[in-house]
Amino acid sequence: MSGLSFLSAVSPVVAVLVVPIVGAAVLALVPDYRISARLNVVVSLLCFANAVALFVVERPATGHLLLVDDLNIVFIVLNTFVGLTTSLFSAGYIAHELEVGRLTPTNLRFYHAMYQVMMFGMNLAFVSGNIGLMWVAIEIATLTTVVMVGIYRTHEALEAAWKYFLLGSVGIAFALFGTILVYMAARPVVGEGGDAMVWVTLVAHAGAFDPALINVAFVFLLLGYGTKVGLAPLHAWLPDAHAEGPTPISAVLSGLLLNVALYAVLRFKILLAANPDAIAPGPLMATMGLVSLIFAAFMLYRRRDIKRMFAYSSIEHMGIIVFAFGMGGPLANFAGLLHMVMHSLTKSGIFYAVGHIAQVKGTQKIADIRGLTETHPALGWGLVAGVVAIAGLPPMGVFMSEFLVVTSTFARQPLLALLLVFGLLVAFGALLLRTTHLAFGEPQGSRAPVQASYLPMYLHFALVFGAGVYLPAPLVAWFQNVAGQLG
Repeated sequence: MSGLSFLSAVSPVVAVLVVPIVGAAVLALVPDYRISARLNVVVSLLCFANAVALFVVERPATGHLLLVDDLNIVFIVLNTFVGLTTSLFSAGYIAHELEVGRLTPTNLRFYHAMYQVMMFGMNLAFVSGNIGLMWVAIEIATLTTVVMVGIYRTHEALEAAWKYFLLGSVGIAFALFGTILVYMAARPVVGEGGDAMVWVTLVAHAGAFDPALINVAFVFLLLGYGTKVGLAPLHAWLPDAHAEGPTPISAVLSGLLLNVALYAVLRFKILLAANPDAIAPGPLMATMGLVSLIFAAFMLYRRRDIKRMFAYSSIEHMGIIVFAFGMGGPLANFAGLLHMVMHSLTKSGIFYAVGHIAQVKGTQKIADIRGLTETHPALGWGLVAGVVAIAGLPPMGVFMSEFLVVTSTFARQPLLALLLVFGLLVAFGALLLRTTHLAFGEPQGSRAPVQASYLPMYLHFALVFGAGVYLPAPLVAWFQNVAGQLG
């Protein structure tokens, strides 16, 4: 069935769930790597096509299980796009892992099947109209990435996966307890049953909820989902998972999975803001975001592994995003949304470069990699472009989003703005120091050729550059509308 006939036959919101789970079942049975890698790309492409269709087709009526609105469409389209480009990058990356014996054909069938199960879990979390279903979906995505982090079956990979599982389980338990408390607050107002877990019903009646219950609920939800966002001091699983798992999973973790937990926090922030007697969620979020930014900025100087370094960069930028949403208001919320998109595109592009660099150099140790722009110009200059973008230098899109965060903070809380700028400058110094070593100077390490597609990496960086130069008016209007919803 062609993509167009598929879109006409099935509602796009259903298709973004059905396509990956059916694809996972098929991929689990395909023995040939080349076929499964191409099929993985096709399935990801169909998901992205259906996600984009949500912009143009009539939205389904909001029900007890599914919800499509301006907020989650942003997340769904970003999720499926990065999922598509990561599947393209993964095809070449995983082929090399098979050639060198780090993975077996059986591992690869499992890998491709789990990749689509992971996409299913994340898509389900975004379109869930029920807080319980969203919790289940995030747990599916988490458990799937846990097993993929440990796919190499080395001592270090299994240790990282186990650490991720333990800390993720603690986080998801906190989130479950917070979800139960929200249900308990809603039950006296809405009544027993499923209605007390439906997003639109909860928001409509949130003003009548017991403020003490939803205050405690939000604290547990922020701690629980904040663990998966990677906020300090709940971040300990993230550097190990990035360093020891396959690089495509590192790209997905930084570019996508952290956004899923962030989305959950934003939904509950809207709920809390609808109750005038509840605590303001903004100060809690802004504090955790600022702590994460400054902590990760200093930790960048101590990293000796290239993937761990960019893992801490993800903690830094998720801190900026959570800080922006914590500050709230139309401009800060707009900046938070823009920064989330720019970070997802930039960081996944950086991990595409890092994955191939580790393969051609045969190491992830920063001390053993030097002169990339001379030995592997396409990779070296790609990494430089990615670091220029993620460091927030003009004219890249990250510069625009960080500029908006800083200016909106200066207008309301100048002292916090100074701390924010301090954290950004510390992180910039670390990235400049490390990138100078990696990209320039006397070449060091292997000069092995690399056979890979650079399209995903350069496509991401081109989009980030384009966003820094010009944002289309419809996109700006869309983000402004969503920013208004976030309060």
